[in-house]
Amino acid sequence: MVIENVLLSKIRGKIAYQGNISATTMMNLFYVKPYDHPSGKGYQRPVDQKRSQDFAIYLSKGEDALFTPILLNAASNWEFACYNKERPSYGRLICKGKASLMDGQHRLGGIQRYIQETIQETNSDLSIPFLSFHCLDEDEEIKLFDTINTKARGIGPSLSKYLRRGSDELSWVATQLLVRNDSPFHNNGSIIGKRNKGRHITLQNLYRSLNLLFKERKLSVFTKEEKLEISVFFFSTVKELFQSEWMDYKEQRLTHIVCIDDAYLIEIYENKVRGHRKLRRSLN
Repeated sequence: MVIENVLLSKIRGKIAYQGNISATTMMNLFYVKPYDHPSGKGYQRPVDQKRSQDFAIYLSKGEDALFTPILLNAASNWEFACYNKERPSYGRLICKGKASLMDGQHRLGGIQRYIQETIQETNSDLSIPFLSFHCLDEDEEIKLFDTINTKARGIGPSLSKYLRRGSDELSWVATQLLVRNDSPFHNNGSIIGKRNKGRHITLQNLYRSLNLLFKERKLSVFTKEEKLEISVFFFSTVKELFQSEWMDYKEQRLTHIVCIDDAYLIEIYENKVRGHRKLRRSLN
């Protein structure tokens, strides 16, 4: 098989190839080394079918469904040939054997599911970006796989909600609760989810609270601006009624992670301040 329009480069002294390949071709160009391979040099986990299915659903969103390159080790089975000597790093790959899949097993599983459905309906294919090392030995391959899957960290749910504030109403409301000067959470919370002294409430905590606060279907008619005002009023009322508890994070639990959701605050209302009209109006 031949892959056209490939870029040759070096990564820390290792020759690598970058390009795109059709999904139907890719399915015949890789193999997986399972962790229980008889050679003792296997490392891949069994495919999680749910993750693959979730990725297939993600791909069905169309052009917005972008994804990172698949990582391969060609193990000297692929040869690079430049188109002309004036551009020695641009050419084609001649694939004389399959490459070892290092990272992207669930993505390829999802892609396979996706193309099986779409090709039957539209007769279209999918272009897959890839990055392939020319040749890594088995120990280098295992070490890189281990690094990718143990050192890399996700962005966390708080930052994820912040990034979605333009498309998700409650993410926007939660963000505003942390940045607005008149919010009881101003200077008291973390957008990126990293807690430190004085900032022990995360955006994700507030997002979860807002889901409870606005879970009634009848409240869906409110705009995001109205939901923000209701939220500011509700939490400000609680802070006003329980000033010492709100400020004393060490000895009190009112603003702890497990208690900041409004289910806990409603319980306070029911048990301690049932007769307080102001709080009752905010709860209603």
